[in-house]
Amino acid sequence: MKYFLFFLTIFPCILFAQKGNKKSLTHQELVTWKTIKSTEITDDGKYVLYTTKAEELDGELHVYNTETKRKYSFPRGTNPDISQDGKFIAFKIKPYRDSIKAMKLREVKKDDMPKDTLAIYDLENRDLVKVPNVQSYKMPKKWNGWLTYLREPAEDKEEEKSDNGIGLVEEEKQEIKKKKESKKNGAKLTIRELATGKEENFGYVTDYTLAEAGERMMYYTTSDDTTYWAGVYIFDFEQSKTFEVMTDSTYGSYQKMTFSKDGKRAAFVAEGESEDPRIHPFDVFTWEEDVTEMFASAASDFIPENYRISEHHKLSFSEDNEILFFGLGKQLPLRDTTILDSDKANVEVWSTQDKRLYTQQNVELEEDQEKTYLAAYYLNKDVVRVWADEEMPEVRMNHDKTAFYALGYNTTPYQRQASWEGFPTHKDVYKIETTNGRRTKIAENLIASPRLSPAGKFITWYNLADSSWYAHNNATNTLKTLTNNALGIFYDELNDRPMLAYDYGSMGWSKDDTYFYIYDRYDIWRTTPEGKAVPTNLTKGRAKKLKYRHVRLDSEKKFFESDETILLHVFDEKTKGSGYASLNLKSGELKELIFDENLSYGRLPKKAKNADKFVFTRENFQTFPNLHLGNGKFKKTQQITDINPQQKNYSWGSAESYKWTAFDGTKLEGTLVKPANFNPKKKYPMIVNFYERSSDRLHRHRTPYPHRSTINYAFYASKGYLIFNPDVHYKIGYPGESAYNCVVSGVEALIKEGFVDKDKIGAQGHSWGGYQVAHLATKTDIFACIESGAPVVNMTSAYGGIRWGSGRSRMFQYEHTQSRIGGTLWNAKDLYLENSPLFNTDKINTPILIMHNDKDGAVPWYQGIEWFVALRRLDKKAWMLNYNDEPHWPLKLPNRKDFNVRMQEFFDHYLMDAEMPKWMRDGVPAVEKEK
Repeated sequence: MKYFLFFLTIFPCILFAQKGNKKSLTHQELVTWKTIKSTEITDDGKYVLYTTKAEELDGELHVYNTETKRKYSFPRGTNPDISQDGKFIAFKIKPYRDSIKAMKLREVKKDDMPKDTLAIYDLENRDLVKVPNVQSYKMPKKWNGWLTYLREPAEDKEEEKSDNGIGLVEEEKQEIKKKKESKKNGAKLTIRELATGKEENFGYVTDYTLAEAGERMMYYTTSDDTTYWAGVYIFDFEQSKTFEVMTDSTYGSYQKMTFSKDGKRAAFVAEGESEDPRIHPFDVFTWEEDVTEMFASAASDFIPENYRISEHHKLSFSEDNEILFFGLGKQLPLRDTTILDSDKANVEVWSTQDKRLYTQQNVELEEDQEKTYLAAYYLNKDVVRVWADEEMPEVRMNHDKTAFYALGYNTTPYQRQASWEGFPTHKDVYKIETTNGRRTKIAENLIASPRLSPAGKFITWYNLADSSWYAHNNATNTLKTLTNNALGIFYDELNDRPMLAYDYGSMGWSKDDTYFYIYDRYDIWRTTPEGKAVPTNLTKGRAKKLKYRHVRLDSEKKFFESDETILLHVFDEKTKGSGYASLNLKSGELKELIFDENLSYGRLPKKAKNADKFVFTRENFQTFPNLHLGNGKFKKTQQITDINPQQKNYSWGSAESYKWTAFDGTKLEGTLVKPANFNPKKKYPMIVNFYERSSDRLHRHRTPYPHRSTINYAFYASKGYLIFNPDVHYKIGYPGESAYNCVVSGVEALIKEGFVDKDKIGAQGHSWGGYQVAHLATKTDIFACIESGAPVVNMTSAYGGIRWGSGRSRMFQYEHTQSRIGGTLWNAKDLYLENSPLFNTDKINTPILIMHNDKDGAVPWYQGIEWFVALRRLDKKAWMLNYNDEPHWPLKLPNRKDFNVRMQEFFDHYLMDAEMPKWMRDGVPAVEKEK
């Protein structure tokens, strides 16, 4: 609070007069306005759980009883987990935010900071149990009655004597060795019976996991007790019995513990001993009913030369529990320990023939070092098959023994050209027969993202080269074309980039791979992967410009029943309204369930697994996306939350669609936000903010918060600003001219409406938007001021630059994607110069505020510097904000707050006649930065 009082004193806000004594939003509201962070509903639909959070407030967990309509709240509660029977929830309670800040100011050590508390809540009896200092907990997914949690290590205290986890409950019967807990030694693991509260402890545990459906837990302990050695154990909850799985002292650690779904089988990776400390050999073990066996080691004959067992690959069992998937890694060169580091040359050798730029290799170094190749152990056959290798590094398998085919592909031969082509990467595609490992190349140099069908019968892809969908029949080795653009348009109709158009995606498969469902811009099409029938349009939304998309309610479901009725989200391109509909996949019956042309309904409603209850949101500019409850027909819906009731006290404004004609005759659309109590006879200041196309988000709610890169619409509207967000339609080779054609024409059309103050118009954009407003500054004086964040102003230097976040070349961005030049620097030199604002900086008469940070991994920081130095040399009015050690935009809250304050002061000065703030008038010398 003191921080904001300071800013409000030094940098006063200009409050726009409103009727009805409504208040303007201040920067305080930006950090205290709440949002809903997560939502869950119990399987029986009786309870809805959701958490709320604001930037500078502690979070809160809420539980709503859908039958009694009562709500229970838990301050600082987060990450709730629900027992499968819906009777209990577990969650963490975070320490008080203010307490943590105060302790940091006192420089309290991290280990002495307060830790999270585990909370266990009985939903029926409303009984709450708290367990302090808990680092993690786990609730079974598909079985009931228990909860496990691991405490924080009690590093400065001697460990209390406790049950050793092997059934001995009388402490006096054992002499348990005292040992200090630590991150390395582990801490106390507790299992709790939820109904009775009875607990049992296991000492010095570092890792643990639960079976998904079988009532078992596996854990690793470092205990050195004579009756409870270090190693891996399994506890059976049903039998209340502990199995000793592995306690071999020749192994240093155990990792990647995993169960089969039913809990009857388990596996883990063990680190063995080596005479050379640089070598870490790993073995893989399986366990079944008290029998532990090693099936893979460094000496296994199935391991190819120069490969090894990888500790980085996650172990996993197939759906039928009969296959264990693991990984192999390449043997990397060993570090030469005979030479001092000071005697070694520290050099990078770059070659033009490298498949990836050295900068990209550096960014992906850890990924390369941990690269794994899929292998599978068939337990019932005692056979290991290595599926992937350098020639086919990527393999996708359906985790079921009944799937006779798998998918493999290789992008390596095409990595070099990806530097200037971008994505998606070309690839060679293989069909793999899982019975014998035979590989068949089914496509070469394919520009697509192939996918394996649920039953493994087909491999499908959308080919960007000819904008058609294909299905490869694995059994017959035949390829069928599923769609063509005479029947429907399956490529991105709005693509305006110099690249092949993407598709609209697919909805999924029916049972047994009978039908494959594909999207176009509006509709869902049913196709037969064998190509025996003409594709059928199931929704027919194109004529009305209605877009239908499936709402996935069950994340585990892999296919549709042929006669299933599914839930769809519906979006109207004309009104930007939305709602829900149902579709029967067999009959094609389509029913509208709920729809509102003035509201946006959430794309991801939640359904109770075993009840006809849905939780969903709806919103528009004035309506916060609170939670609503309804049934499958969405009748008699009710709002069950009111997160920000204070909104009614603030001047809010409204949003509407605005249409005009561009200079070249193109019909355009955008969003116009008006202040509350808008009077068309008044003249209002206006800020123009845009990126590419945003008009479909007309009904999006703009929750107040300190944004990292753009203006907050609700905030500026409450202060009396108009906000205009125009769509931009691009002409390849002329992105700057396209922005001028669309944006300036829209601004001029609004000026003619009579309510815009033509001398008080500002513009703001970031990244690609930052480039466009920078370009506009060189072409027009219509703007009184411009804020440009992370702009590319010199396409000639940016073309050869690096995206430091990925290490990739920036060439593809200009040749094929967002920057839309459509050629190289050598064959389109004039276009690079024409579209670079830097070379026309002398024509700028508009005051400029630049924000560009020194750790920007997307747009080179030197772009901002090039422009600022040019503006300074030409004696233009300009300022630059550099938030140290921040990436493409400021992420730290203090920096975001600072940016929002300074940006508002910048606009208020030029558009609201506010006094110029000191930092703009006098600057901030380096010696005063920390003051």
